[in-house]
Amino acid sequence: MHCKSCEISIEEQVVKIKGVKKADVSHVASRAKIWYEGESPSLSSISKAVEEAGYSVGQENSRAWFSKNPRDYYYIINAAAILFFLFMAAAMFGFTGFTADITQKSIGISVLVGLVAGVSSCMALVGGLVLALSARYSETHPASARFQKFRPHLFFNLGRIVGFAALGGLIGLVGGALQPSVKVMAVLTLLVGLVMVVLGLKLIEIFPILQRVNITLPKFISKLLGVKSSEQEYSHRGAFVGGIMTFFLPCGFTQAMQLYAISTGGFISGALIMSLFALGTAPGLLGVGGLASVFKGAKAKLFFATAGIAVIALGIFNISNASNTLFPGGSVTQKDVNPNAVVGTVQEVKMTQNSFGYSPNQFTVKKGSTVKWIINSTSQYTCASYITMPKMGIAQPLKSGENIIQFTPTQTGEIAFSCSMGMYRGKFLIID
Repeated sequence: MHCKSCEISIEEQVVKIKGVKKADVSHVASRAKIWYEGESPSLSSISKAVEEAGYSVGQENSRAWFSKNPRDYYYIINAAAILFFLFMAAAMFGFTGFTADITQKSIGISVLVGLVAGVSSCMALVGGLVLALSARYSETHPASARFQKFRPHLFFNLGRIVGFAALGGLIGLVGGALQPSVKVMAVLTLLVGLVMVVLGLKLIEIFPILQRVNITLPKFISKLLGVKSSEQEYSHRGAFVGGIMTFFLPCGFTQAMQLYAISTGGFISGALIMSLFALGTAPGLLGVGGLASVFKGAKAKLFFATAGIAVIALGIFNISNASNTLFPGGSVTQKDVNPNAVVGTVQEVKMTQNSFGYSPNQFTVKKGSTVKWIINSTSQYTCASYITMPKMGIAQPLKSGENIIQFTPTQTGEIAFSCSMGMYRGKFLIID
């Protein structure tokens, strides 16, 4: 057994045995506890029920920490070479910094932004998670037909479109009441990153002991979502709900479109904006999810290794971004310091926000004097358009054009700021 659905499958068969009132199966402990009334059920009847669920009674061999199969490492080396080649090709054609620098605002633009997001930042967060789950599903169900492996993604994306419409309409109506705080979004990003790293490590298969480590919903939630043994660990409802929940994952493009939906102040317009955005992301997310259903045999092993390394890299990327938001500070790469114009007790600093972050992103100001931070926002459809400075309690979207933020530093040292995902950063150096 390797997940909660395995447990449910066996429980459903065991409770059919005459006299059995309850069964509690644990894939972690590899055993079942059975409650009965009257005569004890025979071991043969229990074994038969377990076999009818697709499993067998026995003792599993202990798993090693590291694989002793040289072929596993051969696939890892080849997978790393493939990813390096793909990354260099993407960098050569300028796809590594793919953004949507769109100045016009209209509901129709939502689809275009979604198309861009589906192959960029949404691919890093949502796409990475989809790739990990779809590859893991295909790996554990190699006998499934190609369409069976692909249909979870159809319901996942349908859930995104329907859920984004409903939630987009609500935030448009109530002006952002469903918007989680920056800290909450950072924690979500961190958790998603950790899940992706664990799933990636399981896919590369060089740590056999991790095959016993599973990240799944609690059993009662699995049952609530309709996971049944006949569905072979797959639930249309579960995939659909999973798509809806990605509304709360802090992809930069998603946040930008949510802010746009909030600004409309209406249910219909907010629903249209978010549903069209989700529709735009569907081709990219369906593409990456569908890859797992194509490969078989040795090609599948190489694909799973490649997907595993990619998912681990994306997971580390998301963990790093979340850490920058939760624990602000550290160095910045840009060295240019903007000259400060001091007017009375007000220190005026100017910065430009665009698709690639902030420029300049390092300032020196005096302690005890009010800082007038003038930010010229030139690109709305990017994570950088939402700026946070946790130490000063600042977290706000940037409107197109000039934005003014004021704060008064009371201690010397550094005050870090960043976008909501922690991808784009900067800092103020506070001096006496």
